[in-house]
Amino acid sequence: MKLSVPVLMSTTAGYVDTAGFLALQGLFTAHVTGNFVTLGAALVFGTSGAIAKLLALPVFCVVILVTRLAAFSLPKFGLPVLRTMLSVQVLLLAVGAALAIQPGASVRGDNLVSIGAGMILVAAMAIQNAASRIHLASSPPTTLMTGTTTQIMIDVADLVRGLSGEARLLATARVSKMFANVAGFAVGCAGGAVLYGYLRMWCFVIAPFLALVPILMSATKEPV
Repeated sequence: MKLSVPVLMSTTAGYVDTAGFLALQGLFTAHVTGNFVTLGAALVFGTSGAIAKLLALPVFCVVILVTRLAAFSLPKFGLPVLRTMLSVQVLLLAVGAALAIQPGASVRGDNLVSIGAGMILVAAMAIQNAASRIHLASSPPTTLMTGTTTQIMIDVADLVRGLSGEARLLATARVSKMFANVAGFAVGCAGGAVLYGYLRMWCFVIAPFLALVPILMSATKEPV
């Protein structure tokens, strides 16, 4: 598996999403529409975290909107757009980690500390979603694996059926690229689960460092 910027971003997404789900009462930070499911479960079973799940989608949408608008202004100040966006993501992940490790943050999902940590992590992953869609559009998504997995299996079916020539080369290259992203996301999920088991809320301290690696890798080349 080639460690490219999108693959490493996928690893970060898997890690943060899994850690958030386990530590913040079932909150999805990257796959925000999944919060509709966990919200329903919270309402039926009377568990905590409903407020954070209700806020996740509007916070996600607002951050995407602001990120997109801000991206148009960055070149005026001589700032590289992608690296600046990812740098803000690292900062938000660090702030989210600082809140998450505060005493009482994991006791209930509806206290102010937990909600604040969750929304900051949602904002961080919203920026990553925007960055990958705007500046890495030719690469597979770094947070949502359902469509990617679907395309992989369609291409595999076509290859089994017997594609030839250029069509076969394109399908093979696409499967390889998409599989790397899915594998990276899976590694991040596994890492988030394992480290939460050992570190509990302190597992969030790892997230900013994971998000920093793609910035360092892209430092010599700013994708269009």
